[in-house]
Amino acid sequence: MARMSDQPARWTQATVYPDMWTDPDKDPRNNEGASPDGELATLQDFLTNYRITLRMKCEGLDAEQLARRSVPPSTMSLLGLLRHFVEVERDWRNWISDGDPLPKLYGKRDADFDGAVADQAEVDAAYAALEREQAATDAALAAYADLGERVGKEGIAVRELMVHRIEEYARHCGHADLLRECVDGRVGQ
Repeated sequence: MARMSDQPARWTQATVYPDMWTDPDKDPRNNEGASPDGELATLQDFLTNYRITLRMKCEGLDAEQLARRSVPPSTMSLLGLLRHFVEVERDWRNWISDGDPLPKLYGKRDADFDGAVADQAEVDAAYAALEREQAATDAALAAYADLGERVGKEGIAVRELMVHRIEEYARHCGHADLLRECVDGRVGQ
């Protein structure tokens, strides 16, 4: 007898490798040709791919699904992750700056997760804010061609900031894999 469960069944749209998110020839992260030349181009390529991965994990979900919490007492959700990256992109610009820090957009600590509610206006605002903040951080870092240059009040090396950005996206893309699988069973890649 089949056992009933409130957990979604695992599924994928991939046909070549059924344990993947999508077929390799349809994966927007797959670039044909040689890998990027140079350290900066390589770091930027990894960052871009993790940003695409985060969006892929959120793709096709409605506001309720994006705002669905993982497991109590955690407030983590896919929408919360989008909002979290809005805040961290802003904060990374604070690391570069010698001036006063940019204010948080969502308020007190963890408000990015706590305020991630099932409202399409919140979802749309989060996507727009993320795109804006990513572009602003990218533009601020573009002024520094030397990855060894030390910037901001703390004198952080641009290289260290770039690696930290990749690490932050990679870590949270792992969370997004599990969150998405809990929502509708779609498996990660």
